[in-house]
Amino acid sequence: MSLTTQRAAQVAEVLTEALPYIQRFAGKVLVIKYGGNAMVDAALKNSFARDIVLLKAVGIHPVVVHGGGPQIGEMLDKIGKKSDFIGGMRVTDSDTMEVVEMVLGGQVNKNIVDLIHSHGGRAVGLTGKDGGLLEAEKLIGQDGADLGYVGKVKSIDTSVVDMLTRSDFIPVIAPIGVDNQGASYNINADLVAGKIAEVLQAEKLILLTNTPGLLDAEGELLTGLKATQVSELIEQGVIHGGMLPKIGCALDAVQAGVTSAHIVDGRVQHVVLLEMFTDEGVGTLIKGGQ
Repeated sequence: MSLTTQRAAQVAEVLTEALPYIQRFAGKVLVIKYGGNAMVDAALKNSFARDIVLLKAVGIHPVVVHGGGPQIGEMLDKIGKKSDFIGGMRVTDSDTMEVVEMVLGGQVNKNIVDLIHSHGGRAVGLTGKDGGLLEAEKLIGQDGADLGYVGKVKSIDTSVVDMLTRSDFIPVIAPIGVDNQGASYNINADLVAGKIAEVLQAEKLILLTNTPGLLDAEGELLTGLKATQVSELIEQGVIHGGMLPKIGCALDAVQAGVTSAHIVDGRVQHVVLLEMFTDEGVGTLIKGGQ
């Protein structure tokens, strides 16, 4: 068998393995939180955009929610604005919030939209302020600390997202909400992705991270977990630190009706396709139930 024939056979094998998954998920909504290394490495950015375009092309409806903490920090450094953190959260005064809106709602959001367009997709950039998508309320920090314009999700109106997903468009959402007084708030992107997945009753919530997934005490990847098992791992202290908010978000989503949540390594090219369309998967899968 020639190398060309071998390569063709490999492609055919990949496609036939993917087929039942494509059939199963056609017409379903998939919410993806996009952040970390996947947002700054050129090859990873392009592989992510191609994945999203392919998903839409085979009849799946991806909704992208993105972060941008490093990009915000970089811009604040450029203008000489010092950042203070309480409990790992950036204190956001009115000047900082202006930068957050400019970076998340402008620079980062439009870059993602442009990338999707460059690979043949049709994306629409939004913030939570568009169409009343995200109503926010002020988040109180540890020990009652005032974090400024850092918010949490109070309610979600998915009308604009529903309209886009029913068409050929891919929503790309910056996690900025507005309260009932018109004030803007920066909201954690994992939290926004999880809440949008809940309201849309998405088939899957996929969180891209800078780790292979959820690891046990020996560093082995854990997957195929039920919600009750995840709760036990939290109680045992196996899940701790920066992974806790992501796991909490995934857990809330599956307990609210999202079919499954996935924590995957955004440093792996085409990680979304590998998790969606292969028998083995590549990250931590969490499902509801006992």
